[in-house]
Amino acid sequence: MLKLGIIGTNWITQQFVEAAAASKEYELTSVYSRHEESGKAFADKNGGQVYTDLDKFFNDGDFDVVYIASPNSLHFAQTLKAIDAGKQIIVEKPIVSNPDEFAQMKAALAEHPEIHVFEAARHIHEHNFRAIRKQLASMETISGATLTYMKYSSRYDEYLAGKDPNVFTTTFSGGALQDLGVYVVYDAVTWFGKPNRVHYYATPLRTGADGKGVAVLGYDGFDVTLNIGKNTNSYLPSEIYGVKDTIVMDNAAELTSVIYHAADGSTKRISEEPDDNPMIAEAKDFATVINDPKNPDNVRHYQTWLHLSEIVNSVLFDLRRKASIVFPADNK
Repeated sequence: MLKLGIIGTNWITQQFVEAAAASKEYELTSVYSRHEESGKAFADKNGGQVYTDLDKFFNDGDFDVVYIASPNSLHFAQTLKAIDAGKQIIVEKPIVSNPDEFAQMKAALAEHPEIHVFEAARHIHEHNFRAIRKQLASMETISGATLTYMKYSSRYDEYLAGKDPNVFTTTFSGGALQDLGVYVVYDAVTWFGKPNRVHYYATPLRTGADGKGVAVLGYDGFDVTLNIGKNTNSYLPSEIYGVKDTIVMDNAAELTSVIYHAADGSTKRISEEPDDNPMIAEAKDFATVINDPKNPDNVRHYQTWLHLSEIVNSVLFDLRRKASIVFPADNK
């Protein structure tokens, strides 16, 4: 049983802790929060010793694996601290703010080869994601794709009220692209590879972050369009086009229902009913690698995931540059 420490006590941390418990691979032992009250409330519900000092958390906390779910701009420094502390690391997406931070993180990992850093891109670990990839391999031609993930954030109400929630500020490396956009960029990179060219048409907020936007990823012979947003809802399905055949997803990130429409007009459901908690699959996959790190399959899986993280990070950065979205983290 892996001992788990967490940084952050928001809703996504609660979901991961529940997934970790459901996987039967982790036990929550340590909780870090900047605020004693919120940390105690989380620990009272889920267990664990509470820390409000990050150094004490890493030095005194009894845990093997840390799950980092702090504001985006803090991921990099906290990941480096975790590497130095000898902890296995799961970081909520986006893993870091830019390619320079990613390169520094890789350099730190090279000095600690026993440590793994996993980006919590949960959907790529689910059966339905892999089912799409398998179906793509059988399609003779790929002619393009339209992938949509637009979901109204409750934090946007705060923004409209004149506040600046972390997720909607450049200060904390926020915005629609860095949040929901990560899912569809992961889709495109995993299914089609790194694009040759990118464009991002962002709708800016007063903070300089993007509330929504349309990205176009260019490949040899086709384009992939990404529709993303945190200040509105979309109920459009997502599609991958062959010539006469098409894969239709109810949602490019949730992947609850996936239908293959064949060239002859027939249809086939290629999805399974997902877990109630969508983070269970990733929790199991990460535990498998951590528990048996020298297994050749586990080594290969980890290297694949880290490489995907690096490409996604690069594509997100290139998209931001196209829209002139700059984070303070870019200028360090």
